[in-house]
Amino acid sequence: MSKVSGWFVRGDIDGFFGLFVDNLLQLMLIAVLCTKVCGMPGELVYGRIMPGAALSILFGNVFYTWQARRLAIRTGRTDVTALPYGINTLSLITFVFLIIAPIYFETKNPHLAWQAGLFACLVSAVLECIGAFIGDWLRRHTPRAALLSSLAGIAITFISMGFVFQIFAMPAVALVPALLVIMVYGSQIKLPFSVPGGFVAVLLGVALGWALRWLGYPFFQPLDDPYTFALHLPQTSFGDMLAFLSNGQGWKYFSVIFPMALFNVIGSLQNLESAEAAGDSYDTRSSLLVNGAGSIVAACLGNPFPTTIYIGHPGWKAMGARWGYSLLNGVVITLLCLIGGVTLVLRVVPLEAMIGILLWIGIIITAQAFREVPRKHGVAVALGLMPSLAAWALLLIETALRKAGTGLYDIAPKFGNDLYIYGIISLSQGFLITCMLLSAMMVFVVERQFMKAAIWTGAAAILAYFGIIHAYVLTPAGVQNHFGPGSANAEALAYLIAALLMVGLHFYSRGQEGERTGVVA
Repeated sequence: MSKVSGWFVRGDIDGFFGLFVDNLLQLMLIAVLCTKVCGMPGELVYGRIMPGAALSILFGNVFYTWQARRLAIRTGRTDVTALPYGINTLSLITFVFLIIAPIYFETKNPHLAWQAGLFACLVSAVLECIGAFIGDWLRRHTPRAALLSSLAGIAITFISMGFVFQIFAMPAVALVPALLVIMVYGSQIKLPFSVPGGFVAVLLGVALGWALRWLGYPFFQPLDDPYTFALHLPQTSFGDMLAFLSNGQGWKYFSVIFPMALFNVIGSLQNLESAEAAGDSYDTRSSLLVNGAGSIVAACLGNPFPTTIYIGHPGWKAMGARWGYSLLNGVVITLLCLIGGVTLVLRVVPLEAMIGILLWIGIIITAQAFREVPRKHGVAVALGLMPSLAAWALLLIETALRKAGTGLYDIAPKFGNDLYIYGIISLSQGFLITCMLLSAMMVFVVERQFMKAAIWTGAAAILAYFGIIHAYVLTPAGVQNHFGPGSANAEALAYLIAALLMVGLHFYSRGQEGERTGVVA
């Protein structure tokens, strides 16, 4: 057994930049959405929410650093990579637009809206902790292709494509650093003096941004917000957090909170499976419990946005990051939030200089989904990508219509057969779960295990019937969830018929067990 020593390696610098940028993006979203959309004053955002976010991130980063180092010591390996962790983007956006912002629009009281967010964060965290006790069972009974395909779908759409567009929108600053990241990590070449490639890419982007600005080409626009040094220590928010818990108002948002908690548990399971496929096997229960506990810390300290295990472990591992990058990220993010330094960083470093690292993470995750499953299961991964593509397409359509001053409620009937918009909406609802269901079903179809395929398809029928997947209501405010019995009857009936057909195939295929299973390219 080799001796594990030290806390940092050179690859941790690259890993730090990747995770730091990821967390910085979430903090930027919090600052912009809370002030511009939810009307929160700066003292609430920077004095209460940011310090709470910092401590919740540090809490998880410290645990996952310790967890990775313990695994390395136990196995004698020096290539163990800690699970990446930070603010949950999906929950952030969902809580803002479906809970916090509506309350602000109705009451014009940003403090009340903030309290509602704390309540949502707390309840979501408790549900995630409960989910930790069934996580192992889910992992044992879910095909790897089903877990990895959903991650690949998110990686190729919401991560990679968004950053690709941003890179080519400002190629003078962003393209060269991004291509350098691809060249260095794709070729696995060592730069002179073993300088981390991600670090060089960021420095190059900063140099390009400022050089072009000084030459009269201001592609890089530093933030205009002035920075004033101040120390913002975390404050407990028990009274504010429990206000909605006791008055009953918050429970009407349970239809939003519950599916988000479910998505977070499933997403964390997928990330744990992705880490195991990359060679690092972590305990499911403790990983999920700390994930939920981090969100409880967030709510108790004034941050209404849950934390989560991030997608991308294989990408950080491929960069050479081990466990030090996680600890370094937690410390730096905490210091920045406590002194209000997020705006300071963005006044100096072009965001476009850093996103090439995240693009590479998305590429690696997508590649892993196909590489780490049996070849004939590749078709299951491909099928599992489609709901994510639908969700991403819906996001693009809604964004374009909103910028044009209209919305789907008015425009959807006009699409006709030019764009099957109702199909896009249906497939996008509960897309993370639908990815798993379709992919798992396909794995067992390929293996001719039709009874197991029928069980997964039957589960899809039940979830569709109760509105967990496919169901929606189109309102002037946009696409909204529609939960309850009979919410997506057509899809539920279709899945039920398919499940019955698979049961029939199960009995029909008896006696053919020795034949070759499904052959897929």
